[in-house]
Amino acid sequence: MRDVVIAGVGMHRFGKHLDRSLKQMGSDAAWAAIDDAGVEPRRIGCAYVGNSLGGLLTGQEGVRGQVILSEAGLDEIPVVNVENACASATTALRGAWLEVAAGTCDVALALGVEKMFVGDTARSLAALAADSEIDLARQGMQFSAVYAAHPKYNLRGRMEQYGWSARDFADVVVKNSRNGSLNPNAQHRRALSAEQVLGSPMISDPLTLFMCSSIGDGAAAAIVCAAELAQQLTDSIPVSVAAIKLRSGRTFTTGDEGFSTLREMVGELYDETGVGPEDIDVAEVHDAMAPIELLVYEQLGLCEPGEGPRLLREGVTALGGAHPVNPSGGLTSRGHPVGATGLAQVAELVWQLRGHAGARQAKERPLVALAHNQGGALAGMDSAAYALTLLMR
Repeated sequence: MRDVVIAGVGMHRFGKHLDRSLKQMGSDAAWAAIDDAGVEPRRIGCAYVGNSLGGLLTGQEGVRGQVILSEAGLDEIPVVNVENACASATTALRGAWLEVAAGTCDVALALGVEKMFVGDTARSLAALAADSEIDLARQGMQFSAVYAAHPKYNLRGRMEQYGWSARDFADVVVKNSRNGSLNPNAQHRRALSAEQVLGSPMISDPLTLFMCSSIGDGAAAAIVCAAELAQQLTDSIPVSVAAIKLRSGRTFTTGDEGFSTLREMVGELYDETGVGPEDIDVAEVHDAMAPIELLVYEQLGLCEPGEGPRLLREGVTALGGAHPVNPSGGLTSRGHPVGATGLAQVAELVWQLRGHAGARQAKERPLVALAHNQGGALAGMDSAAYALTLLMR
């Protein structure tokens, strides 16, 4: 297997874009990545296109990737359509990475795109619910309810066991909204106070509206190429793809409360790469509901169980801290167009590792970055898919 680098990344700003189609947003993000890489389009040997809800919300099925890339003028190359809930874009990146690593091509495109604003919010929410097992969706279980009530997350239990409070959850949003206010690609560019977060409408106790990611439109892309050819193919600053791990969730049964699929994946990642939690200079995590970021701190090994709020209070995960988390603003601030999120995380980390993140630069010279992305829900599971991406400068 060959070493692989990310040569270029690009985004279409996340937000409400009623006048922009899947084709237009995807094309813009793809060309932003191509221009950033400085690679000749004819060198692209294949493309993986992630999209989760396009069939339900736009009616386009089967050949979404081909339709989007034909708009971009990228025809004839092999296109693989990827649908894997909120992990669609990371799964697309994994496919492109494996193609280059295996030697089937030297350059590949990974694209994630989603359009959720279609003039009918109820329809968008119904499509989002369909990213869970249909039996759950028919019971009216939205993702906010799953995160609030699922025994694997057990937010109420943690509040009782560790003394966590709704204010701790609000503080995650305060940090991330401050970061998002500095991000020109973010959907929500307003720094919120804890009082504003706590005062927003209750969605599923203890989650208020501003603790939950919102629907959105947007796209993100990456160009990957063989490391050995990077100097010949591109003038950009390459970022090494050290590892991408993908796994489905484990069925939850009584007595299995202590098991975490994500924690096990993180342990494998650290063992395989020789990296440890102390080495993570910057991270993007899947805070679809803000309190989940506190749980991910534990699963990444940044703190012991129950100590997540302490990291926040001490500024460890702030932009200037030892382990900045979600410098982009995360899902609650940058936004969460489902099929684009994973590659938006990766684009942010590439900019961070290059030192090109501007006012939200997490560290002067970060060396190691980690993205955590997950998606979907099955009965008896906390999530249907988990993905981890480790990048190095």
